[in-house]
Amino acid sequence: MPTYMYKAMTQKGVVVKNKVESSSKQHLLMALKNNNLVPISIEQLAYKSKRTPKNQKRNITDIHELIKNVNTTQVSTDKKRSLSTKEKINLYLAKTEKITQRDIVVFTQNFYLLKKANFNNIHALNTIIESTENVSFRGILEDILAGVEAGENMYTTMEYYSNVFPYIYINMIKVGELSGSLTNSLEQAVKYLDETAALNKKLKAILIPNIIQFVLLLVMLVVGTLFAIPAIQSVFESLGTDEKLPAITLWFSDFINAAIKYWYLPVLFIVAVVVGILFYINTPKGKYNFHYFKYKMPIFGELIFAIDFSRLMKAMLLNLKNGMRIQEAIEVSKNVIQNYVMLSIIETSINNILIGSSWIEPFEKSGLAKPMETEMLQIGMQTDLTEMIEKLVEYMEIDIDNIMTKIMKALPQIVYAIVGIVLIFFVLVVLVPCVQVYMGNFLFSAYGV
Repeated sequence: MPTYMYKAMTQKGVVVKNKVESSSKQHLLMALKNNNLVPISIEQLAYKSKRTPKNQKRNITDIHELIKNVNTTQVSTDKKRSLSTKEKINLYLAKTEKITQRDIVVFTQNFYLLKKANFNNIHALNTIIESTENVSFRGILEDILAGVEAGENMYTTMEYYSNVFPYIYINMIKVGELSGSLTNSLEQAVKYLDETAALNKKLKAILIPNIIQFVLLLVMLVVGTLFAIPAIQSVFESLGTDEKLPAITLWFSDFINAAIKYWYLPVLFIVAVVVGILFYINTPKGKYNFHYFKYKMPIFGELIFAIDFSRLMKAMLLNLKNGMRIQEAIEVSKNVIQNYVMLSIIETSINNILIGSSWIEPFEKSGLAKPMETEMLQIGMQTDLTEMIEKLVEYMEIDIDNIMTKIMKALPQIVYAIVGIVLIFFVLVVLVPCVQVYMGNFLFSAYGV
């Protein structure tokens, strides 16, 4: 009897997880509902033994066997060759060489081109490894090659290097390998990396100069309050004038002095808030709410959901083209999603299929998908779903471009508004008293004129 790992929620909102045996997934689903549990996910466990931990590299698992076969007598008698200065430098650089996003992009592009040329995975990886200059990345590719030669999928070894390959990237490769359309998945991965790099470049071009300007204004504001304002006050006091500094200047000066004197209070407050937020978002309910906030947040929320939904539809399209049923296509496609809200919608959709309801209904009820998108899926169910999802993907790509255009127009205005507010505050707090001293009006009051 197959074994399943399920995750469900009780009536009190507590998430429970357990491993049970059941004759089928549908039978287990009905059993959970009869016990007043709301299913979140149900996964069938494989029959093979458990793998080694993910942080262990595959190409050193047999190191003990290698040591046994080494002629230790010969090794101990060989003279050690001293390394030249150049070799020492190269060895040090190899150990400290970091794997960049560019390394992953180049690897994906090359692998995609070789797959289009009908190279098999082993031949393609061997060809790429020979031309890879980054020593650290070459070692990882050799690990992947070793796994493929042992009969495993590429994504299995990539999961060991989750600190190198992004989560979405690994699962794109996984969908491609499981659906038999790795070439198309690689094409999507190349597009994903290029779009991510382009978006990051645009955001940096807008944010970095303005953030630097914002930080400089804050520094000038604090420094001016700490040094210029006391100097002006001392001038007024020494001359005995009745002139006073602006109220906002005096208030901000008192605030800065209090913050310096009791610096530990704001620091403790900030640390407590950060720790509290991190603790909350690491709980099941907190993580779900945080992921929901990502979809509803100002400016970027609509874009994040559109990208996730588009990614899901692209994965489903690949699976449907390879002859999968709708339920199987959704099961495999959910691997490209990391957001808990989207995953819960997908799980509800799968459960609806099991009980004979509409799998599109959860996306409609979520209030996140646009009516145009769900309507196209409804029409696809009545005509040709694969063809309609293909049109939906094209529509969503245009929609994502339009959303990004809006963001790129709105973001500079928001940043400029924030910098402008700080600049106005700087003028009122620091520059106005300086102009007041420069004009010299306080001298008339000092001499009784």
